[in-house]
Amino acid sequence: MRRLFLIFFICCVSVVKADITLPNIFSSNMVLQRESSVDLFGWANPGEEFTITTGWDKKEHSIKTPITGKWKLSVETLGAGGPFSIQFKGGSNEILLENVLIGEVWLCSGQSNMEWSANSGLDNKEEAIANSDKPTIRLFTVEKRTAEYPQDDLDGTWQVCSPETMPDFSAVAYFFAERLQEEMEVPIGLIDSSWGASCAEVWTPEEEFVKNPALQESYGLIKPNPWVPIEKSILYNAMIAPLTDFKISGTLWYQGESNTANAETYENTFGTLINSWRDKWGYDFPFYYVQIAPYKYGREYEGGIVRDQQRRILSLPNTGMAMTSDICTVDDIHPRNKKDVGIRLANIALKQHYNALDTTVYGPVFDKAEAMADKVMVHFLHNEGLTVKGKNLEHFEVLSQDGIWYPAKAKIKNGIVTVQAKEVKEPKRVRYAYGSTEIANLFNAQGLPASTFISTEL
Repeated sequence: MRRLFLIFFICCVSVVKADITLPNIFSSNMVLQRESSVDLFGWANPGEEFTITTGWDKKEHSIKTPITGKWKLSVETLGAGGPFSIQFKGGSNEILLENVLIGEVWLCSGQSNMEWSANSGLDNKEEAIANSDKPTIRLFTVEKRTAEYPQDDLDGTWQVCSPETMPDFSAVAYFFAERLQEEMEVPIGLIDSSWGASCAEVWTPEEEFVKNPALQESYGLIKPNPWVPIEKSILYNAMIAPLTDFKISGTLWYQGESNTANAETYENTFGTLINSWRDKWGYDFPFYYVQIAPYKYGREYEGGIVRDQQRRILSLPNTGMAMTSDICTVDDIHPRNKKDVGIRLANIALKQHYNALDTTVYGPVFDKAEAMADKVMVHFLHNEGLTVKGKNLEHFEVLSQDGIWYPAKAKIKNGIVTVQAKEVKEPKRVRYAYGSTEIANLFNAQGLPASTFISTEL
């Protein structure tokens, strides 16, 4: 019976994948990660022998497809350049990929603020589109799909960035690439795999819920959504899993608005997602994300809780967070200024990943707090030139011994913020810009806003 089943399986694979077949992530106009070992993979008839010729080094590689019908070949890429071709030549068919570039590849994911395009509504839309004739930026939009189990392929195709293709692509991702190219003359490949209104759990591999009971418990608080499925892992399986063998430089993430229902556990949820993706790819690539902007959510503090939980993720290695509280409006969950968001993410990448920028790329980030009698001394990282936009430094609060939060007066001296509330003689904790709609007015010399935070007990 085993032999009969094996013969039947081989016949089925032969019928479905008889020719050399490539997943959709491999197409003309694509970008491959530079100076790296890159996997080329696909399907063919079991036992079929064919060759792959890589245009950048003129090497011919011989392949024999294993019994599974799925083949894989690791090739070495050179420095940035192109265009090149890749030829796949077998006995039954031939595939030629043309206009292939070698450069930097970034996966961009999240919910609607990552998906948001120029055509969705963008500040300075006409100017951005007119300036988008950038043939060394390549765009791949993953079509919205769901799956109960991890898939091998997804829908989409690579396109050359132009005024015709840019308007429907992720604006944050586009401006990220545009800024990178101002500092580095390298091709940029952008893969946008996002879905508006999605919670982080749908982007997380299913086995993580078994390993992490707290993740499973918090997932139970997610409510049905008319715009996107909420079944755990359902978007990871269809829209991320097929990419895990495709070499990337790093990931950009803009999400969190749909996790306000379980805001208190977002650090665990988001941290699990980051670690699981790195495990699937097999290396700790940079993971840069956007701190959600102030907005009038359902609960008074749920937006601030998510922002603080995102701040805490900075403790994970090779992460970075772009603050956005100064470029938002609290009555629109989709801020129209996506250019500055993309630039701030790019500046983080340029400084931390590429070592191509020597400047501060963060606003003030909470470091520690010290109680001194009835005052609290708040220390920040990236505190050069702390300043206030407006008359008074707003949105600091201190917690009294009886568990009540009181608004506090705050003053800046020597890069430290001193906080005091007349009602509190022995402060227990301090927090800043913690309300869902509270917009930070504490900035540093770089003109970047401070992050929301809440301290541990003093």
